[in-house]
Amino acid sequence: MPSSVTPDIAGLRALSHPVRLRMLGLLRTEGAATATTLAQRLDLNTGATSYHLCQLAQHGFITEDTDRGNARDRWWRATHDSTRADFQEQQQDDEDVEAYLSTVALVYGDRLRAGAAEMRFLPDEWRTVGTLSDWERSLTPADAEALVEKLTAIIEQTPDSEDEGAAPFSVKLNAFPRPGALGTGE
Repeated sequence: MPSSVTPDIAGLRALSHPVRLRMLGLLRTEGAATATTLAQRLDLNTGATSYHLCQLAQHGFITEDTDRGNARDRWWRATHDSTRADFQEQQQDDEDVEAYLSTVALVYGDRLRAGAAEMRFLPDEWRTVGTLSDWERSLTPADAEALVEKLTAIIEQTPDSEDEGAAPFSVKLNAFPRPGALGTGE
């Protein structure tokens, strides 16, 4: 599976729906699934789930897993490990970008709340390895870009462990100018 995808404007619009972003996340983290399985997992009806799956497939985020299922049960899998948004390279409407970013923030916030709520129930060796930290640095745009590139490289170069004690470990990288710091009125 390719490491990441940078969606075009139509892809960003498709991912601006919270259900689609959650679905894609589930297919990436939990593997292939049917519309029925995803509908149960997301508390949706199968018709809505099928519609959202078709939208994700139309934009290349998922594909049918032809090694599984039959004519009645279609299985779907993610085509990429991650999504990277590059707002400099493409002509994109500010409203489309804002809708996508708002959806990402919503989904990330839900995941962060779930992780924080589960923290006290984790085995001791897992309770001490994560972090919910934040830092602020005064940087130029070039410095900020270099920092994000370095952090991304570290994450992408870290291999999955095959050890018995390994478990899925979620890393979300959020880096942006502090709201209001550049006189935008926030």
